[in-house]
Amino acid sequence: MAKRIILYNLAEHVTDEEFKDYVTSEKGPLIDSLPSVKKYELVKITGSMTGEIPYKYCGIVHVTSIDEFNQKAAVTQEYQDFLKKFGPMVSDLLMLSGEEIY
Repeated sequence: MAKRIILYNLAEHVTDEEFKDYVTSEKGPLIDSLPSVKKYELVKITGSMTGEIPYKYCGIVHVTSIDEFNQKAAVTQEYQDFLKKFGPMVSDLLMLSGEEIY
C-alpha cells in the first residue's frame, strides 16, 4: 500500500492543544474522507534515541496509490481549502511518498 508521510513542526503561534482540537474536529475527518485515502494517522513525536527531535509531528496517509491520490483527492476543493488553512499552522514541512514493504 502506498503512503504519503508528512513531517512538520507547528508554527510558533499554534499550541499543541489547539492543533489537537483542529486535527480531531476537522483535519482528521477530512483527510479520512478523501477519495483514495484508506486511513489517516497523526503521530506526535515525544522522544528520539539521540535526544534531538527535528520534527514534532508525523502524518501518515495510507492511500490506494500516490497517483490516484494526486489525481482524485489533491484536486478536490475540500483539499485545496484544507491546504490554505493548514499551511500557516505549520513550519519545516517535509512531504514524502513511499510504498509499504511489510
